[in-house]
Amino acid sequence: MKIVPSVDLNDFLSEDPIRKQKFINEIGKAYEDIGFVALKGHFLDDALVENLYSEVKKFFNLPLETKQKYEIPGIGGQRGYVSFGKESAKGKKEGDLKEFWHFGQYVENHPKLEAEYPKNVIVEELPEFNKVGKETYKMLEKTAKYVLRALALHLGLEETYFDDYIKNGNSILRPIHYPPIVEEPKEAVRAAAHGDINLITLLMGAQGRGLQVQNHKGEWIDAIAEPDELMINVGDMLSRHTNNKLKSTIHRVINPPKELWGTSRYSIPFFMHPISDMKLDVLDNCIDDSNPKQYDDITAGEFLTERLIELGLIKK
Repeated sequence: MKIVPSVDLNDFLSEDPIRKQKFINEIGKAYEDIGFVALKGHFLDDALVENLYSEVKKFFNLPLETKQKYEIPGIGGQRGYVSFGKESAKGKKEGDLKEFWHFGQYVENHPKLEAEYPKNVIVEELPEFNKVGKETYKMLEKTAKYVLRALALHLGLEETYFDDYIKNGNSILRPIHYPPIVEEPKEAVRAAAHGDINLITLLMGAQGRGLQVQNHKGEWIDAIAEPDELMINVGDMLSRHTNNKLKSTIHRVINPPKELWGTSRYSIPFFMHPISDMKLDVLDNCIDDSNPKQYDDITAGEFLTERLIELGLIKK
């Protein structure tokens, strides 16, 4: 039985109002129940995905001293390379068993945001790496826009409610490499239990066991996507904005069984963030007698800074 429901974006994009409503109902219910869906019909084509994985593997195979010259101090790891074991989940001392790269927003016609965001880092050794990263970023951002349009309608908002908040938003594309495990990890796992900070996360590479989500009973469930699906989950910003109507689900990446320790795992999440001055105040139509307002007013930028301090990525 498939625990994480599967939906097809083609239903939403079709001219057929019945199919469109079916998608809105399915994704709305999934996000109220478990906080995750597997999505077909996204804008990534097979050739782009293949090129991206090829470039990402080439990057992580570079010598450590080459990779480390792309580790930029003082920006909380928001662009470029973050080396093995640097990041830990909120409340956890042990660093996760991973290294990763960050592509950020390609700002269009907005000097203020261009000044606010760190610049993308160019890898000199791999001429295709940044090009394919940018193309993937754009296609995932486009996919996320339509998912948020469906959620806006589910919440009783104007369909394009989120559009202006996510245009030039502070979104991040993060290719992750979980290297082979060489010795019994004491407490560390590939990615410790955590909730995501952002509005929604689109995950490439959730095929095969590893990703687990926690249901309302506290049980851990394998979340496995088909090869043509993206796994998409609600982040804390959207959960907070909807007064927990849409659930941000705790999830983790477990270590593989011992016989697979010698293998690398790659996964590539896209963290959809709004612009930093978006107000995350609880939506009026998500407050009622049975669900009173649960969160203080805050902007997306303030919330992000708070969380990056908790994660140890920026110092107070």
